[in-house]
Amino acid sequence: MSTTRITDIISASANLKAQLAEDTQCIQAIDESVKIICACFQNEGKLLLCGNGGSASDAQHIAAELSGRFYKDRAPLFAEALHVNTSYITAVANDYGYDQIYSRMVDAKGKKDDCLIAISTSGNSKNILEAVKMAKEKHLKVIGFTGSTIGLIDPFCDVLIKIPSTDTPRIQECHILVGHILCELIESNLFD
Repeated sequence: MSTTRITDIISASANLKAQLAEDTQCIQAIDESVKIICACFQNEGKLLLCGNGGSASDAQHIAAELSGRFYKDRAPLFAEALHVNTSYITAVANDYGYDQIYSRMVDAKGKKDDCLIAISTSGNSKNILEAVKMAKEKHLKVIGFTGSTIGLIDPFCDVLIKIPSTDTPRIQECHILVGHILCELIESNLFD
C-alpha cells in the first residue's frame, strides 16, 4: 500500500513538471524573469526574496545559489532572503505585526531597479502582499511565484510565474525547479 502511494506522489510531481514544460505562458514568464534579474545585477542592483514556511526555505535556497555559486566559480551576486535575521523578524512581528516583517525590510533595503521575488503558493499571504506593495512603491521589479489561483499579489507583480496547480507541495517542488532554472540561466548570461 505505501509503495503505491509513494509512486503516486512521484508520478504527480513528474506529471506537473511535464505540464509546466508545455505551459508557454509560464516558460515566457521564466524567460522574462531571467532578463529582469540580469538587468538588475548589471545595474548593480540587489535581488531580495521572501516567502513563508517552505517558500521561505526556497527564497533562502535561491539566494544562496546566487550569492554563492551555482555551476560556475564567479563573482558573488547580491541576493538575500529577507527572513534570515530572526531578531529583526521577531522585533517587527512584536512591534508592528507579522504582516509587516517583509515590507519594512523592503523599505529599508530596496531601491529603484532592485528586484523582489515574492513566493506564495496561494498568492494571498498578507506579509507577502505588503512586501510587493512596498516594492512597487519603491519602484522595484516584482516577480511572483504562485500557484494557479488568482492571488492578491498578482496585480502588483511585473511577472507572474504561476505553477498550474493548487496542490501546495507540488507547487513548491516546481518553485524550486524554477529557482534552479533562474540560477542557471542568470549565471550563464552574466558570466559566459
